[in-house]
Amino acid sequence: MSRRPTSKVYGALIFDLMGTCTNWSVSIIAALRRQCANAPSALPNLQAEDDLKSFASDWRTGFFREIHRRFEDGEAQEDIDVTHRRVLDQLLARPDTLVPLNTWGDAVRTELVESWHHQEAWPDAIEGLQRLGEQFFVVVLANGTTRLQLDLMRSSGLTFHALFSSQLLGLTKPDPKIYQKVLELLQLDPEDCIMVAAHAYDLRAAATVGLRTAYVHRATEDLHEDMALVRRENSIFVSGTDGGRDSGLNALADILCPRIQVDTV
Repeated sequence: MSRRPTSKVYGALIFDLMGTCTNWSVSIIAALRRQCANAPSALPNLQAEDDLKSFASDWRTGFFREIHRRFEDGEAQEDIDVTHRRVLDQLLARPDTLVPLNTWGDAVRTELVESWHHQEAWPDAIEGLQRLGEQFFVVVLANGTTRLQLDLMRSSGLTFHALFSSQLLGLTKPDPKIYQKVLELLQLDPEDCIMVAAHAYDLRAAATVGLRTAYVHRATEDLHEDMALVRRENSIFVSGTDGGRDSGLNALADILCPRIQVDTV
């Protein structure tokens, strides 16, 4: 039996958060730049802007690698800050980086990990979410802690109707059970909801439980995915790579709840 609510809200958009709605690279590169400026002679391989961007990208890639490895191995969840710190320590120990502890000790590394809690929204995200929230429940479903999500809401200015973290639900994406759990909490059927993400793995998992999917292409995410394949896999594909306000989530709003054009005489 359908659990469709009798309100005027048509359904729910379930959003991934980091990378999809927030631009993590700005805060991470800025944090790295500040720390590197304090010790230029000790960090010769982390001075150029391209080196900082590459390091930040490697940090992000390493995080996803850890998330997928832990999920596939059936390991227990851990605080996202712990994962970020472990990956950071691994990167700083690489021969091409080799940052000694006496240069970047525990306090510096802790501060760098904390920078993941403070991110800017993509230029299209605030307005796009506001428009979408007028016709849909807009909620977050993301790996990480509830505290991380709250910090990101405050720093980015984004607003959602509800926040669902992997910590809160006791499950980790891409486990199909985590998507099913959110549907149960929302009291909605899969066909009433759309999973929105900038990560193909996330949407592929959501589709296995019947969720419709919308892919938001971001310049910082899925660097090794075949975008032609991703476009075919998802019912909605929008570009958000140019940094413009009319792209990304505003483009998604144009599709799902277009503005009414009023003719003027």
